[in-house]
Amino acid sequence: MVIKLLFIGDIIGRPGRQAVASLLPGLKSEHNFDLVIANGENAAGGFGLTPKIADEIFGLGIDVITSGNHIWDQKEIEPYLRQNYRLLRPANYPVDDLGEGAIVIELERRPLIKVGIINLAGRVFLGPADCPFRTGRDLVAKLKAETSIIVVDFHAEASSEKTALATFLDGQVSLFVGTHTHVQTADERILPRGTGYITDVGMVGGRNSVIGMKPDRVIEKFLNGKPQRYEVEKKEPWLSAIIAEIDEDSGQARSLQRLQIPA
Repeated sequence: MVIKLLFIGDIIGRPGRQAVASLLPGLKSEHNFDLVIANGENAAGGFGLTPKIADEIFGLGIDVITSGNHIWDQKEIEPYLRQNYRLLRPANYPVDDLGEGAIVIELERRPLIKVGIINLAGRVFLGPADCPFRTGRDLVAKLKAETSIIVVDFHAEASSEKTALATFLDGQVSLFVGTHTHVQTADERILPRGTGYITDVGMVGGRNSVIGMKPDRVIEKFLNGKPQRYEVEKKEPWLSAIIAEIDEDSGQARSLQRLQIPA
């Protein structure tokens, strides 16, 4: 037997949330997912997440929300992190009293099966964080006591860091998904020891944007180096995601399918 899960890429602002709202019911009906995970760290105007928007995303049928370097952008999210452990922040951020970076949940449709989810942040070209390799290794060992099925969201900039950590954890986790760069990569594969892998799952945002933002402001910053107030691109939102089938006994990935769907 296998479990089928959907991992949705970084949701960018209101257009991203609306795209999930319009497309997810059809995907659920077609694929009958056991679990849906989404990265929501850009869901509030492209920067961070608020309690109201987190509740909205959960209400769309998302079981777990992961995040990354923008998790602190909206200060009001901090009390929410302490109360709702299905919203994860990177486990290797040295903030022990603010939420959780990993969780084990029971599947609602199949309550005898548990799935572990780990959220980690990269260190190359990003801010300070503890070692994702050591943190990931220790968390995997802890979660293995409860389940053989473990999903990792590694929110990182460098493809080399993502590939290295995935290889380090190959055979120990079921699915390793890269987020943060917002551009879906075409390298999905099952690693030699059974871990499903993709360097970046992509985003839910404007197709003709610069990683979800209106191009003119981003181009202006590249041209003159002056700070710009970025705006979320509202036109032509697309949903990027990956579907994984995982053996419920061994925890190994059996198949991967990339998705890019216009809303």
